[in-house]
Amino acid sequence: MRRIWIHILLFILTVASTLFVGGPAYSIAIILILLGHEMAHYFMSQSYGIKATLPFFLPFPLPPFGTLGAVIRMEGIVASRKALFDTGVAGPFTSLFLSIPAIIIGLRLSEVVPPPISREGIIAAPLLFTFIQQLVMSGVPENHDILLHPIGYAGWVGLFVTALNLLPVGQLDGGHIAYALFGRRSRIIFFIAIVVMAFITIFYNPGWILLLILFILFGLRHPAPLDDQTPLDGKRKLMGGIAFLFFFLSFTPSPFPQFAEEMKQVLGWF
Repeated sequence: MRRIWIHILLFILTVASTLFVGGPAYSIAIILILLGHEMAHYFMSQSYGIKATLPFFLPFPLPPFGTLGAVIRMEGIVASRKALFDTGVAGPFTSLFLSIPAIIIGLRLSEVVPPPISREGIIAAPLLFTFIQQLVMSGVPENHDILLHPIGYAGWVGLFVTALNLLPVGQLDGGHIAYALFGRRSRIIFFIAIVVMAFITIFYNPGWILLLILFILFGLRHPAPLDDQTPLDGKRKLMGGIAFLFFFLSFTPSPFPQFAEEMKQVLGWF
């Protein structure tokens, strides 16, 4: 019972911190996206008999997100690659399923405004966001900007969080999927992903530095399931390919361009 109160308290604090940063519309939308992501992991874990905690929400009452996301902790042993894959892929697919409608609704509620807009308010749009924007707001005049509605921003954050989780590193969702697909050979994929992130951090966006350090320390490790020999079926291999396609469509090396430039100046990088 004591543990339940920890989850409830963190959830309430995260609602408060997202309200403070982005207002009611943003708070509701981003909480639903994060909750959907983690509960998909939770229910899939339960279906395979893997003990898992309820989501721990992480409040952070400062821009740009008002939260550091949410996590669950799996406390049981994963029996097979199939169980590992299904548990890993459930969260990103659910958050994508929720983020895309949020982007569509948010864009429909957004305003098209002439410049100037503060560079500090500019966010970089990944390919998937740009594609949706072209479908929803195809008639934006040249040299005008979109003042994104909070629900649309929550959808953008949902893509950002999903892309981070799909990085094929360690025990992130992408790491689970990569290990389920390739077994111990996934260590090569982990290493390549870390090298690419190091390149992006050095040449494009020093804001990834802390995450890169964590990847270097923990990103090459992934515990094996009990059955590490039985490969995935064709349907799951296809789903894994789709998951990594969505990673490439949702990831942007420098999500906040102005912040990246300021970090370069502070650090004296390039």
